[in-house]
Order: sequence, then C-alpha cells, then structure tokens
Amino acid sequence: MTLQERVMAGSGQPATESSVPPVPRTIRDTGLSPETITSLALKTLYVAGARSGRDLARYIRLPFEVLDEVLFDIQQRHMVEVSGVRGHSRGGYVFDLTTAGRDRARELFQASHYVGPAPVPLKVYHEWVEKQSMLNVTIEPEEIDAGLSHLVLGKEILRQLGPAINSGRSMFLYGHAGNGKTEVAQSISKMISGYIYAPYAIEVEGRVIVAVQDFDLGEEIRQSESEGWLAEEATFDIRFAHVPRPVVFTGGELSLEQMDLRFDPHARFYRAPLQMKANGGVLIIDDLGRQLVRPDELLNRWMVPLEKRTDFLTLHTGHSFPVPFDCLLIFSTNLEPSELVDEAFLRRIHYKINMRSPSREEYAQILQRCCEEKSIGFDPSSVGTIFDNYYDRHGIPPRGCHPRDIVLHLCDLARYERSEPTMADGRLEEACESYFLT
Repeated sequence: MTLQERVMAGSGQPATESSVPPVPRTIRDTGLSPETITSLALKTLYVAGARSGRDLARYIRLPFEVLDEVLFDIQQRHMVEVSGVRGHSRGGYVFDLTTAGRDRARELFQASHYVGPAPVPLKVYHEWVEKQSMLNVTIEPEEIDAGLSHLVLGKEILRQLGPAINSGRSMFLYGHAGNGKTEVAQSISKMISGYIYAPYAIEVEGRVIVAVQDFDLGEEIRQSESEGWLAEEATFDIRFAHVPRPVVFTGGELSLEQMDLRFDPHARFYRAPLQMKANGGVLIIDDLGRQLVRPDELLNRWMVPLEKRTDFLTLHTGHSFPVPFDCLLIFSTNLEPSELVDEAFLRRIHYKINMRSPSREEYAQILQRCCEEKSIGFDPSSVGTIFDNYYDRHGIPPRGCHPRDIVLHLCDLARYERSEPTMADGRLEEACESYFLT
C-alpha cells in the first residue's frame, strides 16, 4: 500500500481537513523556527551531498515551497549554491554546500546529529494524540467474540473483557500460568484496527525526540522516489506517517530506563520511551513481577499516567514536560495481585480479570479443538481418563495449555514411531506420563 493510499485507509471515513494534519504552507505553519529547518537542510546536504530542491523536501518531509524560504536565505548568506538544474522551477535546482556551509553544518552536528524529517512541536503532538484517542475506539461485541473465538473462555470472562477493551484505559489479567493471559492480551491487540497519524520526530525545547514509532524512513523515501511522489503533492503534513494503531509488547526485559527518554550522548538526540510509542494503541506488560527491577518501583512509575492519562518526561538538562498517555494498558501476571502491588495501585487499574483454570467442560472443548487442528480423532472419554488418572489422583490443577501440550506429545510420539497420531492403544496415557509430574 502506498503512502497516498494509506491516507484513505483505516476507518473507512472520507478524509476531512479536521481528520488529517494540515499541510504546512509557510514556516509559521510548521510551528518550527527558521533556524531549525535551516539546520536540517544544511546537515542533510552535508550527509547526502548535492540534492535537488524536491529531493531535499522528500528527506526533510516539508513542501518545497516551505523549504525554499530557508534555501533562499542560506543562498543569500553564501552557505548554499546552485550547482545544476534538473527542471524549470527552483524545485529542480541542485543545491550544494559552499565551504562556509560545510563549516556551519559541522558546527550544527556538535549540537545534534539528527538528520531526518522535520520534527513536530510538542503542542501539535498533544493535539493529534487527543484527536485519535483510544477513548474514541469502540469494539462491537460481535468483533470481540470473533477475535477471541479461537479460545475457550467462560461467559463471565468474555463479559468482563468487552467493557475493559472498550474503556481504552487499563486492565489486569491475572491467574495461574498456562491459562491464556498472554494469548488474550495479544488477541485484544489484533482487534484494535484503524490508522493514526504519528510524527517521525518531536521537538521539545529545541531538542529532538525520535522513534515515536518504529519507522523504516529509508524505505519510505525510496518508495516515494520510485513512485515519483513529491512532497508538495501530499494531502497531509508528511512529518506524520499514516500507520496502523501501534501495539507495543514487553515482558521480563522491561526496565525503568525503557520508560524514560533515552539520550544518545554521541548522536545528541532522544529516543522515545515505550509508552510514548504506544500512544493511540495498545501497551502490553507481560509477565509482571518477573522483571529485574522491583515490582513496586516499576508500578510506582505508572501511578500518575494511569490516573491523569499524562506522563512526565525529563530532558538531560533537567527540563520536565508532559506528554499524553493514551493507550490501552494491559498487565498480565502469574503472581497474586495483592502480593504484587498495593491497594492504591490496584485502584487505578480499571479492570481486574481473573483468567481462571478451565472447568471440565471447557477443558473438553479445548482438547477437542486441539485434536481437530492436528487431525487426531477425538475420544470424549479421554477427558475422564486424564482427570481421573492425573488431575484428581495426583492433585494436579488443570490448566488451559495442558490439552495443547498433550496433543503435541501425541504428535511427537507418532512421528517417532512413523505412524498417525492417535489417542488409542495407550498412546494417551503414554503422552500424559511424559508430561505430568506425578
């Protein structure tokens, strides 16, 4: 799908002026200072070499009519010169740095090595996160049923999940390992459809924050060039990318550092924290309590964002500023919530859903589905065999993952014997003996 086609994708609603970031027609419209755009132009020419005005506009993601305002100025200051012509207008002029321009570019690199799309002011970022808020996303009951249809969940769990998903706020999935918490969280993320406009970079106090989304900018530039696409033909501010609502997944590797701005001392710009990348989408914190950092430290970091839907980040200069916290936040844990977090934190989690172990009837449904998936004849009496000989006899609690694992053992046994997998002839008992700790 091309960049222009993606503009019309998503909700299916026709694009209007209020639903897309407007194309800037002047430097003032960008919300940036002339010096910021000048810096990007000089550094881009320093890195990429001589470029036509239109090529430069592609890299900086601004219409040439805006970029030409600074190009004309730095020409007058003898930092840029025209070294060739590829068209009749100034957009076809080939611009190159003079000696003075190269000296100035090197000075600018000492402040920041950032070269790429012109950033969006923090205020504009706030506006577009609010316009595309997860609070405005509604998932119909039929969509939720369909999205979770591959799982066997009790009616009471489905009843709780529906409002939790549509809240656009937060939920806590807890219960024993193997009962599908991670699978439910990932299934929820797949239900969140549609596209949003996300900026490539944000400017705060003259500093640049990049990777608000994980874009392949080089690929987008190559695609726009191969299609002959020009910045001035855009129907929206191309400092934004039109992308699917994000899904950010993290687990035991999560650290406090990942939740704050990361300053690169060599490149001298910032990388956005994971919760900022999740704005307008879903953030899944899996396996809570297994991180190297203490749970109370980790969860205290979420207190203000959960209550105010606003987070606070700090530059290395000490300047603190607010950013939106607009995502469906899903925690999942195998640990007992009351032992993991205190009441004050749990109060801020809007939905607490116990992913309990399956009943005998639900277990039978899961086992039957797993057998059908592997083309194994399902014997209803097998459920009684498993419960009588293992769960009841040895006090082993049933889990939602057990039927899948038992069926995989049947498949492994058949592959070893070079035969078709079956529950008959003692194969089920043999699979269970090698799976359960008795």
